[in-house]
Amino acid sequence: MTIFRGLFCRGDDDHRCYHYFPCLLDPARRSTLYLKVALVMLHLIFIGLVFLFYGDFRDKTPLHPWYMALYLLLFVATLAQYFFTSGSSPGYVLDTMRKINETNALARTSVASKQPATSKNGNIVITVDHREPGRSLLGSNELSWTKLVMDMYPPGASCRAWTCSYCNVLQPPRAKHCHDCDKCVLQFDHHCVWLGTCIGQGNHCRFWWYICEETTLCLWTCILYIQYLQTNILKSWWVDVIMIVLLAILLILLIFLLLLLFFHSYLILTNQTTFELVRRRRIAYLRGIPGRVYPFSKGICRNLYNFCCSRSNLYGMERLPTAQELEEKSRPYTCLNILSCRCCC
Repeated sequence: MTIFRGLFCRGDDDHRCYHYFPCLLDPARRSTLYLKVALVMLHLIFIGLVFLFYGDFRDKTPLHPWYMALYLLLFVATLAQYFFTSGSSPGYVLDTMRKINETNALARTSVASKQPATSKNGNIVITVDHREPGRSLLGSNELSWTKLVMDMYPPGASCRAWTCSYCNVLQPPRAKHCHDCDKCVLQFDHHCVWLGTCIGQGNHCRFWWYICEETTLCLWTCILYIQYLQTNILKSWWVDVIMIVLLAILLILLIFLLLLLFFHSYLILTNQTTFELVRRRRIAYLRGIPGRVYPFSKGICRNLYNFCCSRSNLYGMERLPTAQELEEKSRPYTCLNILSCRCCC
């Protein structure tokens, strides 16, 4: 920050600097900005040196233009996905609660003005998402966030036990308060320092695609570095040293990215989050469930569908499974279960 102020904000011009760069006023946002700049610079350095030193790669462009175009397209897509994920909302509980309360207020207004559609037991059917007409909220005329959330917990649960002491809001299952963002997040996974945001229900799919693109770009760049060293070794010792050091760093990053990609793929297939897996014994509703039982899993196929196709729904909150459902999930697999694809459906 001192260097930045020395270059751009001198003396009485400090207020002008903060006027044009308001994010510099907040230390947390300032650190996130520095990390984003550092990440972009790392990409430019690693990939720029390939074009600078690897002459054969540049010479192949007229013969195979699609190869260069695909590599540059992947580079641009990776950075675009990074900023897209960084600027996306993880799904904050307060935003969801406000949206549901607004929907309920509009529903009560429409009920007062015209005859509502009712079921046999007098309940009003309110469609939450017009893109999913089958998803409805059933209840009395006074639908509220408290009633909606408490219906997801077992009967007899106390509101106080699931109320966030920081936001003073009732948390649905799988939600957690993030101390870095100072907000409660739906299906909280973790807070990513490099992205500067939480990973939750709203952006976990985008985060997975970013990891996938970053891993592919890192692998492709490693191959180009190895090809350079195979064809240009001993031509210039100082260039070889630079390329070998950078290749070693790339290999370490590649191993980390592959592990991260496999780990989150496992979480997706089992419908878990990093927080639930790491802190399973500290979460009250998961403490008594065996480790090999995935309480929120609906089968691999359904988990993939919900993860890829249903994450845009603000109200995609999951209730806690019943004792009968947990007992069914804990049953060991038999040959008949494998033939019937019980793990997939």
